Amino acid sequence: MGAATTLMIEDALTKIIHRDGSKGLKVQKSQRLVPQGVHSVFGDFPLDYPVGSRPMVKSSSSSKLMVGRGAPAADRGFTNGRSAGSGPGKAGSTVRRAVAASELRRTYDRGDLPLQIFHGAVGGKLAWKVDIAKIDYHYYLPLFMDGIREKEDPYRFIAIQGTYDLLDHGGVKVLPVIPQLIVPLKTALNTRDPEIIATTLKVLQALVLAGDMHGQALVPYYRQLLPVFNIYRGNNSNLGDAMDFSQRKRNNLGALINDTLELLERHGGEDAFVNIKYMIPVYETCAL
Repeated sequence: MGAATTLMIEDALTKIIHRDGSKGLKVQKSQRLVPQGVHSVFGDFPLDYPVGSRPMVKSSSSSKLMVGRGAPAADRGFTNGRSAGSGPGKAGSTVRRAVAASELRRTYDRGDLPLQIFHGAVGGKLAWKVDIAKIDYHYYLPLFMDGIREKEDPYRFIAIQGTYDLLDHGGVKVLPVIPQLIVPLKTALNTRDPEIIATTLKVLQALVLAGDMHGQALVPYYRQLLPVFNIYRGNNSNLGDAMDFSQRKRNNLGALINDTLELLERHGGEDAFVNIKYMIPVYETCAL
């Protein structure tokens, strides 16, 4: 089962557990954390067409009114200057940022992608209309990598599954494209969304393992990628003596970041540890 299929199953499980919709995608859209999408399957309504807005309603799972089209910055953890009380406001380093629409979303809506979704029993897969070996990696790999920050299907499924397919069949074509992948990876990490960060870390691991020189090619870009690692490195689940049955999903950010750093050190050459240590001073080498 692929990473994209696992995320689809997780979304279905979340809808079953939280039947009130408090953890669904609609709530994130109402808070403008993810792209709103179009008004209908035929596109947006004309600008002069009056689109009715629903009044705010009280949610059964919250004591406050649900925010309609957008939430103020203070409700999401941001404060301007000092707070209402004494002392400085919150820094908001781990507060989720709004996810902008990716170029992959616009390309898929235009019908310009050489693939279609094959709906199978569990999740499905991508049916490529052309040979993957003949695809222009300088165009399509950054395009799919830009879409890994999407949280709505089918965009998320196409982006993640397409990225893994290109990395699996890329061979020597992936190495020259690595400089073009830094901006999409950095954009996904800077969303500060734990789900998107976990997905990005798994994609980064697959990128390192896709070729012998990929780890060394990433060393000059540690200053763009590792600052978010330093923020979430200690984000571990403290369960005491309980058992974590979701270890196979690899959603624990602290352990996932540590595994990614060790992978970067092992495949990054002799300068990898020095550069990692410069950005994350508490990191210890795994080569002992």
